[in-house]
Amino acid sequence: MAALASLLRRRSSSSHADALLRTLCTTTAAPTEPTLSASAAKTRLRREYDADRAVSLLDAIDTASLSAASTRHALSLAARRLSRAGRFADAEALLSSHIPASPTEPHLSAILCSYASAALPEKALEAFRSAAPSLPSPISPMPFNALLSAFVRCRRHRRVPVLFTELSKEFSITPDATSYGILVKAHCMVRHDAKAHEVLAQMREEGISPTTTIFTTMIDSMYKQKKIEEAETLWKQMLESGCKPDQATYNVKAMNFGLHGKPEDVLLVMAEMEAAGVKPDTITYNFLMTSYCKNGKVEDAKGLYHSLGAKGCSPNAATYKHMMAYLFAHGDFDAAMKIFRESLSKHKVPDFKTMKGFVEGLAKGGKVAEAKDVISEVKKMFPENLLSGWKKLEKELGLIAHNGDVTSQAECAAEEPLSEAEPATAEALELEDPDTEETVVSEESADDETPAPETETSTDEEVPRGPA
Repeated sequence: MAALASLLRRRSSSSHADALLRTLCTTTAAPTEPTLSASAAKTRLRREYDADRAVSLLDAIDTASLSAASTRHALSLAARRLSRAGRFADAEALLSSHIPASPTEPHLSAILCSYASAALPEKALEAFRSAAPSLPSPISPMPFNALLSAFVRCRRHRRVPVLFTELSKEFSITPDATSYGILVKAHCMVRHDAKAHEVLAQMREEGISPTTTIFTTMIDSMYKQKKIEEAETLWKQMLESGCKPDQATYNVKAMNFGLHGKPEDVLLVMAEMEAAGVKPDTITYNFLMTSYCKNGKVEDAKGLYHSLGAKGCSPNAATYKHMMAYLFAHGDFDAAMKIFRESLSKHKVPDFKTMKGFVEGLAKGGKVAEAKDVISEVKKMFPENLLSGWKKLEKELGLIAHNGDVTSQAECAAEEPLSEAEPATAEALELEDPDTEETVVSEESADDETPAPETETSTDEEVPRGPA
């Protein structure tokens, strides 16, 4: 903590740095938070959107309870809060302060992953180069993989092939299957299919067997390019290589049919999963719900949503997002409101564009009081600096006082036929990326999903987002 305070003092001209420094110094002198276990701190950090309070929570963690994994999760959440507040210098100071003079490889790897959460991949590279000389020789692939993963997660995937070659040579690192998996993913993210196949050939030449996650990455890329035959060929190659499809692999197939096929196709994938001893999860059911909605079977989707608990699954942020989007697109605002209330209670409110479409639909449909109530509830969750989008929406809909008229615009909109309004449709919302929104609404932690370490998909296509 002293290192971080020193770094922040050097930037005393920054008001944000001063605020963070005051918070840290106050916490150090007289802790305002009781000592917390890493698990308790992570739970509170997920629900804390004020950057300074997030750092205070991080400082309150009982260091004896910190493993490399718990360090990564807690530190990532705090760094993300700072970066989302535009305080990148403070996020960098926070992360660098946690790198000791002689870090262990697991600890350094955890911190390098946290740089990705702060959207600072180049700073992660600087940290890696700075810490590498103090690591045991030869350096294992662990921190190397964490660094490459940070670039992939920040969508700087074009840098990965160059870094892969340069760093492995510079630091005499022997890449492992995970390293090659990240390289394959980087190629797939820019649709360099031939280069991904070259990596597979290189692995075999070096006596390294391709993994299920590598095949999953490539199959996912083929499905997204609608190259169905190529995806099926890769599936056969995966089986011939002795790799068994896992939950993420089946979810890639379920995604393809959920977005482009019929519910019966997704159900066949689920039957195939269960026959292989793989249990469908929330992500699988999300794609089935999506398929129901796309094929006009909204009631079936609602029934499946309400049966998730009986199936041993819980809705995640994507479940709430897509169900709300489809329901209000079909004019079922009462059911959408119930799902909103449930998402609010679970701190998994859908992203801003989904909520914006919902609120606009309420206002244009004459449900002005409900629209105001939704905005009021969501605004309670976030600090002032994350509310600009909501304030703009309130003004556009006339939901705040303006020249003495509180709801004139919304009431005028309500007089228009709903069919003439232009609410966001579920199909349009599927293409949106909540991470690019001016106002963040909800975040799913890595713990809320069943990750496939090297499977890249778009934000709404719910197979998890890459190596961590």
